[in-house]
Amino acid sequence: MTQTEKRTFLIQKLIDEQPRYRNLQIPVEETEQKTLLRSLMNVRPPLPVEADFLTVQDAYLREETVRKGVTDIADLTPVEPGIFLWQGDITTLRCGAVVNAANSGMTGCYVPCHGCIDNAIHTYAGVQLRLACAELMEKQGHEEPTGQAKFTPAYNLPCEYVLHTVGPIVYGRVTQNDRELLASCYRSCLELAQQNGIGSVAFCCISTGEFHFPNQEAAKIAVDTVRQYRRNTEVVFNVFKDVDYEIYRALLG
Repeated sequence: MTQTEKRTFLIQKLIDEQPRYRNLQIPVEETEQKTLLRSLMNVRPPLPVEADFLTVQDAYLREETVRKGVTDIADLTPVEPGIFLWQGDITTLRCGAVVNAANSGMTGCYVPCHGCIDNAIHTYAGVQLRLACAELMEKQGHEEPTGQAKFTPAYNLPCEYVLHTVGPIVYGRVTQNDRELLASCYRSCLELAQQNGIGSVAFCCISTGEFHFPNQEAAKIAVDTVRQYRRNTEVVFNVFKDVDYEIYRALLG
């Protein structure tokens, strides 16, 4: 199957799952098809899926990632011993684990094509990730506390695992509790990696953006905490925006 054939197969399968979508027409244009597929994946509840869907989905997502271009941590140059700064799409990074800035429900972002990292990671990992997260949460029996972390396989991402952590949401001025909870996110992820033999971790800018933690202060907490707790774990500070790259570049090296 070509990528187009895989994409239309997946869209049709997702439409057929939900009666309310059965009047949807699959668009002809590639960009519109990709938007529809991502939207249907984003809103899909955490349910088991047929094996033929997973076979096609996995092949499709991995090819899409190859086309975007994969970056290997082994090809990066450290800015400090064991610490790297990399600007790029975290869903294309090959390393031990990437960190997902999750919400307390821990099953991903359900807003179609939302720009948050939670949405991107769940999209390119595949529908298995939401189901795995839902199973973790069902066993836990309550929402994930801020500052803690869980890990799952990464499925179709180039990394091996995803570390899911819930950062503090800032309302108005940053409090000392906000600072402590953000530091706890980094510490919890590092401890989880060390306990499970994960040799490298790529951190996104936790709690900035949608959660309103000021970028400069969040970066300083991230760098200070990683320097204190990383031990033998290699750490990548992954940034997407130019402003965050400049902030981390000034703090590191």
